[in-house]
Amino acid sequence: MDRQEALTDPPPGPRRRVWCRKCGRELADPESRRRRLGPECDPDIRTGHKRKDADQDPIPGL
Repeated sequence: MDRQEALTDPPPGPRRRVWCRKCGRELADPESRRRRLGPECDPDIRTGHKRKDADQDPIPGL
């Protein structure tokens, strides 16, 4: 009986385009493409991605 091998690499040819489900931007990172969420939109914090948090002034009165 022939055994099937698991596919580990994407099929040859042009890479399929994948967009973020939340913001609609095209994704390039393999993990983001797998989750279909960009690092800024993913609710789970992942290591290896730099977050783009901006320094902000505190809200007056708080």
